[in-house]
Amino acid sequence: MSAGPPAGGFVVVDASLWVARLVSVDAFHGASKRWMDTQASRQVTLLCPALLLAETAGAISRRTGDSGLALQAVRVLQELPGLRLVEMERDLMNLAAQLAAQLGLRGADACYVALAARLGLPFLTLDQDQRQRSAGVVTMLDINTQ
Repeated sequence: MSAGPPAGGFVVVDASLWVARLVSVDAFHGASKRWMDTQASRQVTLLCPALLLAETAGAISRRTGDSGLALQAVRVLQELPGLRLVEMERDLMNLAAQLAAQLGLRGADACYVALAARLGLPFLTLDQDQRQRSAGVVTMLDINTQ
């Protein structure tokens, strides 16, 4: 696996990492918190498609049964200074569709991979299927590598 992003750099992060960070009972909660804290201290900006908000809200609501908690998580994400949400314009969506077809990725997963590929940035996900399918297209980071 590669080293983490350079100080002051950028990395694309999948919703799986945010859900793990925001749900304290998630198996990856501690690891995701440590990784994100390290990136924040290094002033690394985390990029995600704007789809992150709906994806995270849905995952937290399904996992906890608490829609209020899910909406609170969305507010937290919207206010984080180290997170930049990227609108998925037509060309980026076309790339996501192409990657979904070529790699057999789920639609939402393809949006994250397309963003990382388009910007030439490293990508971190906890989703092993997404990780394996997209490894040849983008540089994958490991949550255990700071």
